[in-house]
Amino acid sequence: MTEKLDFCLPQKEPGGLATGVLTVLLLVVLVFLAAANVVLTLSGRKFAPAPGGGLSADRVKDLVSKLAQRNLYPQAAAAWQDYLARADLAGPEQARIQFQIGTLLEKGGLYADAIEHYYRSEAVGEVKDLGPQINAHVKECFERLGKFSALRYELMDRTSLDAAQPAGGKVVAEIGPEKITEAQLDARIEESIGDQLAPMKAFMTPEQVADQKKRALEQARDPKAKQEFLQGWLAQEILYRQALQDKLSDRPEVQRVVHELTRQALSQQLMNEQLAAKIHVTDSDLQTYYAANKDKYVEPERAKISHILVKEEGPANDLLKRLKDGGDFATIAKESSQDEATKANGGRIAEEVLKGAPVPGIGEANEIKASIFAASAPALLDKPFKTDKGWEIVKVEEKHAQRQKTFDEVRQQVTMQLLRQKREEVQRDYLKEMMDQHQVVIHTSAFAPAAEEAPKETPSKP
Repeated sequence: MTEKLDFCLPQKEPGGLATGVLTVLLLVVLVFLAAANVVLTLSGRKFAPAPGGGLSADRVKDLVSKLAQRNLYPQAAAAWQDYLARADLAGPEQARIQFQIGTLLEKGGLYADAIEHYYRSEAVGEVKDLGPQINAHVKECFERLGKFSALRYELMDRTSLDAAQPAGGKVVAEIGPEKITEAQLDARIEESIGDQLAPMKAFMTPEQVADQKKRALEQARDPKAKQEFLQGWLAQEILYRQALQDKLSDRPEVQRVVHELTRQALSQQLMNEQLAAKIHVTDSDLQTYYAANKDKYVEPERAKISHILVKEEGPANDLLKRLKDGGDFATIAKESSQDEATKANGGRIAEEVLKGAPVPGIGEANEIKASIFAASAPALLDKPFKTDKGWEIVKVEEKHAQRQKTFDEVRQQVTMQLLRQKREEVQRDYLKEMMDQHQVVIHTSAFAPAAEEAPKETPSKP
């Protein structure tokens, strides 16, 4: 037999003597507690948990110190936060503990959380000796986060005499009721620069990435560049909003494109993470690579020259004779050279002539190159040379022998080349690992040209 659930309330039964006595006792207890609460309220005391979960301030400091000594900085910060939540402290005391929490979180690498607690320290109470320290720590945290635009406005706010006008609050554009401030624009520019630098992170050290980002931000602060970026951003934003309004994202052909772009973005992101995780270049690695590839870092023999260009051989010989008779090369070049790019500088060519390379300002002139590097500087070459442009009179001003570049000179170049090599190795190995894991098989025979059919034999006649 199946029992049915009974959702009816039980009927109230008349109580006996015991029930009445119990009710009276409960009423007495409630009255006593209410009276006690009134007395405690009037005396200024509250029911509250003991500060720090039962720990005194000194015991909490000991706990924080022990956790910090074990490099458990977030846990040490949490102990202080628990203490703050339970203790009734004055503003300056809270400010100092909030500052301590910020420094612990900063040591733990939680820079955004650290900034929040530095701000809280300033908000709960002004402590004069903390001000400069908070300024320095906030600056360091923003730099660690790579948020240079936010740092710029932070520093402007901290040094501004007008506290009522926050830096970056100026409105630069509006989309209907939505207002876009200068700070928002700068943050978007910084995000865009970060996106462009993301694929290069495997090629550069974090310091190099930060340096590149700072340089790009400096260029982006040009008012014209900012306005052009803003116009492009607004154009993309309103087109995006209109596309959503027109429900373009519901179309199958658009979904296919979005899906393909998502595949590409995720694939690239995964590879970037692998590269960042597996590529670690130390100074010792760079020194070893430099020593093994010294021949790549040799500065070839080079020279600096001046020239005079004329159209005909006769005038060239006449000018050469004047020079050999003691005429000033720069003066004659200004008077007679037909090379408008160099005559004002007395025929001086700014670029160096490198052995084995075309001659700057003249071109691929093998006879001139051979004569330049056979001469001693300073020296006037003893004849004019015929080129496609006319006749050249050349003076060798300086010469420098081939030399080995030092490691410090080529450190940046070595770094880039070693990172590129390691990137190719990691990429190749990881792709092979993934293809093996996903059991990829390429049937190369399917791409071989079809074999030509052998000609059929003609049956012989009997």
